[in-house]
Amino acid sequence: MSTTVAERIVEELERAGVRRVHGLPGDSLNGFTDALRRNDAISWRHVRHEESAAFAASAEAALTGELAVCVGSCGPGNLHLINGLFDAHRSRVPVLAIAAHIPATEIGTGYFQETHPEQLFRECSAYCEMVSTPDQMPRLLDIALRTAVEKQDVAVLVIPGETFLAPCPKRRAGAPIRRNPRVTRPTDAEIARAADTLNAAERVTILAGAGVQGSHDEVVELARALQAPVVHALRGKEFIEYDNPYDVGMTGLLGFSSGYRAIEKCDTLLMLGTDFPYEQFYPSKATIIQVDIRGEQIGRRCPVDLPLVGDVGDTVRALLPSIAAGRDGEHLSTSLAHYATARRRLDDLADNDRNRAPIHPQYLTRLISEKASADAVFIPDVGSPVVWAARYLEMNGARRLIGSFTHGSMANAVSQAIGAQTAFPDRQIIALAGDGGLAMLLGELLTITQNKLPVKIVVFDNSSLNFVEVEMKAAGFVNYGTDLENPDFAALAESLGIRGRRVEQPDDLAGAVDEFLAHDGPALLDVVTARQELSIPPTITAAQAKGFTLYALRTVLSGRGDELVDLAETNLFRRLFD
Repeated sequence: MSTTVAERIVEELERAGVRRVHGLPGDSLNGFTDALRRNDAISWRHVRHEESAAFAASAEAALTGELAVCVGSCGPGNLHLINGLFDAHRSRVPVLAIAAHIPATEIGTGYFQETHPEQLFRECSAYCEMVSTPDQMPRLLDIALRTAVEKQDVAVLVIPGETFLAPCPKRRAGAPIRRNPRVTRPTDAEIARAADTLNAAERVTILAGAGVQGSHDEVVELARALQAPVVHALRGKEFIEYDNPYDVGMTGLLGFSSGYRAIEKCDTLLMLGTDFPYEQFYPSKATIIQVDIRGEQIGRRCPVDLPLVGDVGDTVRALLPSIAAGRDGEHLSTSLAHYATARRRLDDLADNDRNRAPIHPQYLTRLISEKASADAVFIPDVGSPVVWAARYLEMNGARRLIGSFTHGSMANAVSQAIGAQTAFPDRQIIALAGDGGLAMLLGELLTITQNKLPVKIVVFDNSSLNFVEVEMKAAGFVNYGTDLENPDFAALAESLGIRGRRVEQPDDLAGAVDEFLAHDGPALLDVVTARQELSIPPTITAAQAKGFTLYALRTVLSGRGDELVDLAETNLFRRLFD
């Protein structure tokens, strides 16, 4: 009996090391899911919404570094994948998406559920092709797998439903597709130029991003040699913040004043594996050296004086022997002192606040960090949970911090936690969910119970789209359309078979966190947090100050002055009293 296209796909996925496929069944996928049913090596991971399948695959790929797979049926089914695939594409993680299509003979007729996925997915993938005939398989599959793995990106195969059941031509199998080891660094001449520039500088600051993954010790040694403070971008936090005596915190809208200052005061900025997007946080006057393995990324955010194309670890190892000894440490020492002050001020806000309700989100996040396991995976929702995660979660080299940090999508936390827990069933996976994000894909709580995943979900329950409100205030707008009428999420979780607990008083929180994390199974901790907590950026622009003044004036004139009282009680009065 001949092998079908679907069977060949499953065989090749197994050879490529794939062990899970995330998706939701549909008639155009039947040939593929039936082939999976008859395979013992790859499991079907059922979700309640295809967007969650793509987010789950994105998280799995981010944590394992290996290829992950999601699938969707024709039309609306695979269209739901697009948001999670954009996240994987922009996070640069290897994901294969199989988008089933309507019957090939009906394409172009306006058939039931017809879309054109080969066009729709092109922007969020490195490779997107339609399998028009069985003869194209398995070669297109090989190309898709190789592209996803080597480019660390999304590849999409669009396959009409009947093609899955067609006989697949025989083709000699090549080597299993895995990411090949390589050494990638600039030439010796470029390394020498970089060393000369750094040796001539008086105040070097390092800005480290996600590209420093796997190069922690080399970057710390370079910082020591250069006497350079290390500022990290959000995606670099988990890889360089820990065990780093030169760390001075983050910069950017979520960061610390110390990170902003260390960059603004330098005369040479060394960017390592970062695509930090906010131009206003780069130095106004400095020589800039940028190291990135993707040469096309260099200079996108600011003018670069010395571009270096290469892997951060390979490049730094080549650079270190040429860095001169005996550098002055004043820039480093003043940056570290500024960081100590900024860190102390932030830590002072992360307390019980004399059992005054509502609970401060800083205190909640600090407790989660202190009580979580040594190798926990933290996944914050976009919005205010990312702010508190960036500032209060402590990394140690074994913990991971992933999220929709570049695409910036709501509802990522629980869906990505599903993928993370599926890949690591015995690891502590903690979703830091906003109330808006949780509600957006609320059905994924059923995915957790159906798949028996011990995911831990913390809900920052402030009855609002909180970060949107902060942005409105900064721009001078009266908050509008951001109220959320929430249920008791703990009671809702209990009704679905998830351990739920609601906390409203700060004195109850520490014990509740202990119980929540110790529960053997899925658990949800619904914490009523302060709606008016301000997350102040490290530097306030004139436009932001003007905007906040306009917000205050417009709020009073619209008859909502009580909001300002609440804002003052939550922030200003507390700081003055402390």
